[in-house]
Amino acid sequence: MDGLHLTADLRGCDPGLAAMTDAAALRAMCVGAVEAAGLGAVGELFHVFPPPGGVTGVVLLAESHLAVHTWPELGAVTLDVYVCNYGGNNSARAQALLEALVVAFGAREAHRQSLRRGALAAPVVRAA
Repeated sequence: MDGLHLTADLRGCDPGLAAMTDAAALRAMCVGAVEAAGLGAVGELFHVFPPPGGVTGVVLLAESHLAVHTWPELGAVTLDVYVCNYGGNNSARAQALLEALVVAFGAREAHRQSLRRGALAAPVVRAA
């Protein structure tokens, strides 16, 4: 179950950008970026909060997930991309997806993190 989990905390995003407050705009941005990265969307859910009206969105991927949370009142966005590499190495696709969204939000600052998941140093043996 080798996987790659990427996150980005964005600051300095334009609060007037439609994707910051409009679920349909955020959905279009996310689904377009997923398709462009060569990943497979299998489900989605987007929710708008009451004013100041940030949006939370999740795209379920055949490879795992994309989650996005916007805070227009702070000009901030958090991104979360996780892919498993079970059937093939999807790491480059995950990186492309994250970078496309960082660019789309026009962030002045982006703090990125990367975490390898599921790679065990040695198998766990349980006594019977």
